[in-house]
Amino acid sequence: MDALQKQIVDELLVKPTIDPKEEIRRSVDFLKAYLKKHSFLKSFVLGISGGQDSTLAGKLGQMAVNELNEETGSNDYAFYAIRLPYGKQGDAQDAIDAVEFIQPSVSLTINIQPAVDASVDTLKQNGIELTDFVKGNEKARERMKVQYSVAAMRNGVVLGTDHSAEALTGFYTKHGDGAADLVPLFRLNKRQGKMLLKELGAPEHLYNKIPTADLEEDRPQLPDEVALGVSYDEIDDYLEGKDVSSESKKTIESLYLKSQHKRHLPITVYDDFWK
Repeated sequence: MDALQKQIVDELLVKPTIDPKEEIRRSVDFLKAYLKKHSFLKSFVLGISGGQDSTLAGKLGQMAVNELNEETGSNDYAFYAIRLPYGKQGDAQDAIDAVEFIQPSVSLTINIQPAVDASVDTLKQNGIELTDFVKGNEKARERMKVQYSVAAMRNGVVLGTDHSAEALTGFYTKHGDGAADLVPLFRLNKRQGKMLLKELGAPEHLYNKIPTADLEEDRPQLPDEVALGVSYDEIDDYLEGKDVSSESKKTIESLYLKSQHKRHLPITVYDDFWK
């Protein structure tokens, strides 16, 4: 393992082997501790897409509030699972199945299409016509805006689905799905997230599903691995300190270096990024 790989592994904290039960407990305890420390907070909010990451983060969030309610003998705590389709969702059944698996305190479905289209049309009227790719980012940011609005009205915080394989590549929208208050999956890679879902008894088709952001209308259901140019297995191997092909290593490290700004707070004159 060379210096850059060691730096990335140390930063993203993926262990080469895990005990799924221990990691489930660790995430649930982390979420519970946060709400207990900040007594004015009573809920978690998360958008549920039907993919592996939101299914896992959602289940962990619901487990945490269930345990808090049981421990306090109350129903004060809640998890809000929000489906956020842009019009008709192509894989809607997966999202429905994920919600059924999570069994959330509250389930909402909010169609973001009117808000996104209004924003796109207003920009166009002012001479800014968005590409399909940038419109995809608009969708991701609208979804996060909705989650924060719900959280604000329900004394809650927004959970993020970011895990270390995604963090490495920067494969998320800045201030969209990359924005959140708590990220209970950080330290896990993609295959480890699957292990946790399997341990939790999730429907197999949800954790074996081909990952896709599904933000582009010109390329619907585009697999993450096609967009990235490298497989999650190779990314996971890299994060576990294993050797990968020189071509994959080059791709992974290029993605990491190009996306550094996404893993950093807003840049000030004291930071090196602008020099």
